[in-house]
Amino acid sequence: MALRYSMFSVCDHYPDGSRSVDQWLAEILDEIVLAEELGYHCYWVAEHHFHEYGIVTNPAQFLAVAAERTSRILLGPAVTILPFRNPILVAEDYAFLDRISGGRLVMGVGSGYLSHEFDGFGLDGAEKRERFDAGVDILKRAWAGERIEGDSPGFSTRGAELKVLPLQRPTPPIYVAVLRREAAYHVGRQGNRMMTVPYATLDGVEEIGALLGEYREGLGDAGHDEPDDAAPVALHAHVAETDDEARAHAARPFDLYVETRLYTRRQVYDDILRSGLALFGSVETVTDQLVELHELGLRHVMLMMNFGSLSQEHVHRSMRLMAEEVVPRVAAHVAPN
Repeated sequence: MALRYSMFSVCDHYPDGSRSVDQWLAEILDEIVLAEELGYHCYWVAEHHFHEYGIVTNPAQFLAVAAERTSRILLGPAVTILPFRNPILVAEDYAFLDRISGGRLVMGVGSGYLSHEFDGFGLDGAEKRERFDAGVDILKRAWAGERIEGDSPGFSTRGAELKVLPLQRPTPPIYVAVLRREAAYHVGRQGNRMMTVPYATLDGVEEIGALLGEYREGLGDAGHDEPDDAAPVALHAHVAETDDEARAHAARPFDLYVETRLYTRRQVYDDILRSGLALFGSVETVTDQLVELHELGLRHVMLMMNFGSLSQEHVHRSMRLMAEEVVPRVAAHVAPN
């Protein structure tokens, strides 16, 4: 199958920069509207807490505004962090979003990985896996219309049943976030969809193929068919007329993003060019990179184009070049399979 193209924003904000929080949020909303106009498949928004790493604390609220301004593009969190929330409230919030958007929700879920967020909520990170697994189970059952009773890790109810169910039946698609190959295999064995951000943990582009292979092996070993749109992969991206122009626009913003991120690994612009874990360059360069990624098994790319206070003008130009120049060229190289 051909590639799908989506947009993804961490919603990183820089208080010492020229944009206020209000301006920044307005720009992201404008970006979502443009993404729909250009034919992007989906727009994903991250959830983060207690740091400028990401300033959207509840994507369901923000995406409800985006739903009002759009009509076709899919909308979703990447991800909602289940250990931080009552899973019944998560089910209610996102069922409501699916309804008001006309069935456009795509649901990314994760267990969280930043220690300051667990500290801020007074939670023990060692318990996150149990809380996450219970949250996914309750989310699916609540969306299916089941009455939820009893105790789960970090959660208890005497009986809860949603009165507003998602429009999509039996449930909206759910994507489980992973960072490592071994986790990809287990998500596949469970028959779930997967999403991943290779920049955070991988060393080179070839490892994307290995991670996707582990996921598909897990699906096969458990006898699952591969779901539609099974495994979106998030990559930073900036497309320009030339490689030098891409560097001039994106290198400093990307390095700023890296300087202020909370990852343990820090690949600056030249590092990321060597590793191949980003899409930076001319139309021709990015086309070649995407064709290679397709050969490695990639079928859906989540483009992180707005980072490090990159100007709105350059973000929009990159989005247009990707949609109008790169996408047709990749399609001409990629045979359906």
